[in-house]
Amino acid sequence: MNKAEFINEIALKTELSKADSAKAIDAVIETITEALSKRDTISFIGFGTFSTSERAARTARVPGTDRTVDLPATIVAKFKVGKALKEAVAKK
Repeated sequence: MNKAEFINEIALKTELSKADSAKAIDAVIETITEALSKRDTISFIGFGTFSTSERAARTARVPGTDRTVDLPATIVAKFKVGKALKEAVAKK
């Protein structure tokens, strides 16, 4: 499912226009992005938790060659699946 299909589904389920659904989805994505950039955690009970994690600097090997590269420390986004979502996916 791509973003346009997702917007259509939300519009059908909420009886909002596609334009209003698109604005709402964009606002949700923007809010999650802003919160994670501030290193905040966002929890949706039963669905999951968005958070950030620090990755330490490391040396990695390039596949297919003997070359190694140094990767700097970085901060990455993480998502931990909630119990209800995990169970819903497992049933299908």
